[in-house]
Amino acid sequence: MTLSTTPWWRRGARLAAALLGLSMLNGVQAASVSAPAPAFPVKPIRIVVGFGPGGLGDTVTRALAQKMSESTGQSVIVENAPGAGGITAASTVARAAPDGYTLLLVSGQNAFSPYLFKSLPYDPVQSFSMISTIGTFHFLLVVDKDSPLKTVNDLVVAARNDPAHVNIGTISVGSAQHLSASLFSTMTRIPVPIVPFKSTGEVVGALRGRNVQVAMETVTGVLGQVKGGALRAIATSSTQRLSFLPDVPTIAESGVPGLASYESDSWNGIVAPANTPPEIVARLNQEIAKALQSPDLRQRFIDLGIEPGSSTPEALKAVFEKDARKWRTVIEQAQIEKQ
Repeated sequence: MTLSTTPWWRRGARLAAALLGLSMLNGVQAASVSAPAPAFPVKPIRIVVGFGPGGLGDTVTRALAQKMSESTGQSVIVENAPGAGGITAASTVARAAPDGYTLLLVSGQNAFSPYLFKSLPYDPVQSFSMISTIGTFHFLLVVDKDSPLKTVNDLVVAARNDPAHVNIGTISVGSAQHLSASLFSTMTRIPVPIVPFKSTGEVVGALRGRNVQVAMETVTGVLGQVKGGALRAIATSSTQRLSFLPDVPTIAESGVPGLASYESDSWNGIVAPANTPPEIVARLNQEIAKALQSPDLRQRFIDLGIEPGSSTPEALKAVFEKDARKWRTVIEQAQIEKQ
């Protein structure tokens, strides 16, 4: 046996150091297991909107943001980034840190954008973490108050008898309104010319001036004129009549051959950059659901012609994929050239 020649006090010091190191290591491990997740949110959240101030998307997002601010105790700021069909806003959020502090308002247009543009600097699904839907909105076929067209059948008959003098006004090519009109034309097998305008205001002006005979617009965009009597709604794109316009039939109810399965709506949702931690996604989902349960926010949405409703992240992804499949076919049939 070989005896150590190291003095006992040195051996004791080494043993104490080893025990201290082991204790510190155990402490670190215990802390890593028991330490609570960092609080969220601890600073303002921004929601980027790909539309200008005052529009439908901007309005509903600001209403939601106010409720979320009250609940979280942090400011929720709406940042408008219009341009390039929503690409500017989506690119901004796709590049942001995945920490839950930069979010994006999305709609059906985000889902079918790959079929409208030659290239995108992000993937509409893979570049984002889905959080929740916030509401669904529908479209109306409207005419001027003095128009002889009273029903969808009247429109179809007029278009067949005098195709050179019947057209449909919508906002820009590739918008949900434009694609809804294209779907109508395809399903009736009537090549009704679709005339795009830059804004809802221009569409309504053209309709009142008889430059277009009918228009496809969001309920929100024309509800005021319909209730005020300047315009008349002849049908809604939804699968069921709207509670606030019970006398307006659905397009599917028209009895026109080919339209029995017509359905068109759009939606808004909230997403974050890809790889946002699941616990942060869950917290944001919870806050959105809580906000949308508020009676005053629900009524605000309904007044705007929107059906409020939250969802799971998985359900929002399913909506994305469903819309992408549906509208890709419409875009291809309408031969809309990619920008």
